[in-house]
Amino acid sequence: YQPAPLSEKTLPDTFVVQISVFYKVPVIYSIVAGDGKGYFIIDSSTGIVRTRKNLKLEDFPVTFNVRATDSSNAGIYQEVSVNVEVIDENDFPPVFPASLLEERLEEDLPATQIVQLKAQDNDTGRNGFLTYGILSGDRLKFRIDEATGILYSTATFDYEKEPTEYQVVIYAEDDGIPEKKRGYCTVVIKIID
Repeated sequence: YQPAPLSEKTLPDTFVVQISVFYKVPVIYSIVAGDGKGYFIIDSSTGIVRTRKNLKLEDFPVTFNVRATDSSNAGIYQEVSVNVEVIDENDFPPVFPASLLEERLEEDLPATQIVQLKAQDNDTGRNGFLTYGILSGDRLKFRIDEATGILYSTATFDYEKEPTEYQVVIYAEDDGIPEKKRGYCTVVIKIID
């Protein structure tokens, strides 16, 4: 049996799967192996498996065995395995080590790397996979590599003729399910004479 994956937020007493056998007399269902942490309980007469307690993502997948035993002869039984997977929910937004950074950039430089931004996301899998973007700021003068988080200038700056300070708001976005989450960082770029 391979029931539909459960969310890590599944509550106790949630239906997981129903085990059934074709047999001429009533059988008694029991979980006999593989559920060492006691996550599941089975109704001995209906074969319905439910969660017994809250699920811990790191303990899954779990494969346990269910035995159907002849109710009049304990020596007659059949076993089947049940494989249960748990899906990681998108619990955490990306977080930058600092919400405000100051960087200095000399005037008259060709397009150059300014700073590499690195956010952390405590989720796993795609929920922790980050891409970077510019939320606000001068997109003609700055760009960010969406995979690496490196912020670049795309033009030269003239200290005497242009602003000497720019603010660029960067976001890191995860690829989360059911919704994507974002974290933000403001980079203040000071042009140096």
